[in-house]
Amino acid sequence: MSLPLEGIKVVEMGQLIAGPFAAKILAEFGAQVIKIEPPASGDPLRKWRLLHNGTSVWWAAQSRNKQSVTLDLRQAEAHDVVRKLVADADILIENFRPGTLEKWGLGWDVLAAINPGLIMLRVSGYGQTGPYRDLPGFGVIGEAMGGLRHLSGEPGRTPVRVGVSMGDSLSALHGVIGVLLALRHRECNGGAGQQVDVALYESVFNMMESLIPEYSVFGTVREPAGSSLPGIAPTNAYRCLDGKYALIAGNGDSIYRRLMAKIGRMDLADDPELMHNDGRVRHVARIDAAISTWTAERSLDEVLAGLKDANIPSGKIYDAADIAADPHYQARDMLLCSELDDGTPVILPGIVPKLDATPGSVRSRAPTLGQHTDQVLQGLGIDARTREAWRARGVI
Repeated sequence: MSLPLEGIKVVEMGQLIAGPFAAKILAEFGAQVIKIEPPASGDPLRKWRLLHNGTSVWWAAQSRNKQSVTLDLRQAEAHDVVRKLVADADILIENFRPGTLEKWGLGWDVLAAINPGLIMLRVSGYGQTGPYRDLPGFGVIGEAMGGLRHLSGEPGRTPVRVGVSMGDSLSALHGVIGVLLALRHRECNGGAGQQVDVALYESVFNMMESLIPEYSVFGTVREPAGSSLPGIAPTNAYRCLDGKYALIAGNGDSIYRRLMAKIGRMDLADDPELMHNDGRVRHVARIDAAISTWTAERSLDEVLAGLKDANIPSGKIYDAADIAADPHYQARDMLLCSELDDGTPVILPGIVPKLDATPGSVRSRAPTLGQHTDQVLQGLGIDARTREAWRARGVI
């Protein structure tokens, strides 16, 4: 079965999360991704979090379907290799600080002259323009500037991290969207490429819903609200008899009536003031107290079973063990059984989105450092003697 991005060549010059995650998605749907890494150490992600035989198991998920080529981008010969790679590439992905590629003679003007059809995805903390462009930016900073960190956590307490590198991952997704739009533009406009400029803080800010419109009209600064969903009621996490929490979203008008009927509070269901969301928001504390009283008398399983019977959106809070054992994850191919290099079994995240006719696939394991260097360089016409000389000098 053909994949939608078959025949698309991607050169990945990014490190860690944002750029490489974008490349991972493109690779899963058929693109050839050539990942450039420093010769001695490789992408720092190889050493992040929990290691198996010296390599992060995260690497197995982030870099599947890619080819690894080692190049010391501080050396002129490596710059020549990049230019050769770009000559017939469709996409270049980089997430260096703005100006870095230009310093190496690999800026947009140079590469676009070599390949006018090139699409260049540039991910950075603050974007390629503006007064902050030269500042270093990581996902956590983007989450803070984009507005997410202020909303995370309990009122009156230190804002918390959302748990994963959300700023980087959101930037990767916006980058993929931009690349696909640019590919469509190239297809319809005579083969012209373009730059896709993605900023970490903007990717987060794009998800902030009504944050700025509410501020501009009402002067309201939205504040953290813990587990509730401010302005939409009732939606919250409710403690059960066994100390676990049920997430209950009873915020639709008809859903709210069914929920009140289920917990035996028809007085709240029939109250005209609570028939619609705006009224319920004004009385959310009273409604939450009623739901909490009901859940506190029952185990989580009892609560969820009862809410399922009443067709009320609800669920539990999943940890990794819950996810690994969940039949729905398994039925949807979201838990892929694979192996690490030494044969150790590993479960990797499945592929999204799910295309009916041309679904993504895993065709190769994450590469060892420099696994494809000789193969790729030979394909560029760089002979074995030159490669050995470069290897001795640390170019590759």
